[in-house]
Amino acid sequence: MTAFFDLPVRRIAANGIQIAARIEGSGPPLLLLHGHPQTNAIWHRVWPELTRRRTCVAADLRGYGDSDKPAASADHASYSKRAMAADMAALMRGLGHARFEVLAHDRGARVAHRLALDHPDAVARMMLLDIAPTLDMYEGTTRAFAQAYFHWFWLIQPAPVPETMIEHDPVFYLRSVMGGRPGGLAHFSAEAMAEYERAARLPGWAAGICEDYRASATLDLEHDRAGRAAGERLRQPVRVLWGERGAVGRNFDVLALWRAVADDVTGGPLPGAHYLAEETPDALLAEAGDFFGWR
Repeated sequence: MTAFFDLPVRRIAANGIQIAARIEGSGPPLLLLHGHPQTNAIWHRVWPELTRRRTCVAADLRGYGDSDKPAASADHASYSKRAMAADMAALMRGLGHARFEVLAHDRGARVAHRLALDHPDAVARMMLLDIAPTLDMYEGTTRAFAQAYFHWFWLIQPAPVPETMIEHDPVFYLRSVMGGRPGGLAHFSAEAMAEYERAARLPGWAAGICEDYRASATLDLEHDRAGRAAGERLRQPVRVLWGERGAVGRNFDVLALWRAVADDVTGGPLPGAHYLAEETPDALLAEAGDFFGWR
């Protein structure tokens, strides 16, 4: 088996853009989606075990990593979770996977939520890491949450203010966000940090991440409200895990919020903060084995 960082990154046409992904393994297909401000490298510590059990597709979201970074639109539709979900549905379909499982963290988990709603026949089951539903998190914002997740409110400021400031020193921004959580930067390997820093320096990265958050605070909320009004729910089995030292579990009743929008929800806290695949890989793999059915 090829070491994670030696695997070639493939760029694959999907939904009118190029999506970057690392692909390896055997067995049923598993789509892995990263969060902010990272890339598919978040999975490197759990990759050997996952690829023994599944055909793993670790993709970069549009705007992140080596995936395309489309131009912004006035309504932020080019970075809506609906557009990002369509990317992933097309990617997996193009690879021959009409139906697949999902393991997703942070922003990727928000994409996974919309993917399962918009493409219910494609998603068999999904595990979501350290999020509550976006609509509930915005509507339930307190001072404590806003302080812990300041970037949610800074990145949505009108262009070009946040992107200009990030572009001045993207590595400083990345290290400040990742290092500002419990445990600082000690969780991350040198190889992974080098990958995240390389990606942060790519042209269009700052604009892409800002548009991701602007979409979440505008168009994505419209889609979520309309869906709930129409009775939209997740029908697939869902497991949600969060860091017991993180802000999500401290500020939200995670299971209650997911059970309000999904039929079959299990989960609980892991002994980490936010970056669970890198902080607590063994605990995450134990949960994955139980949920996806290889233990």
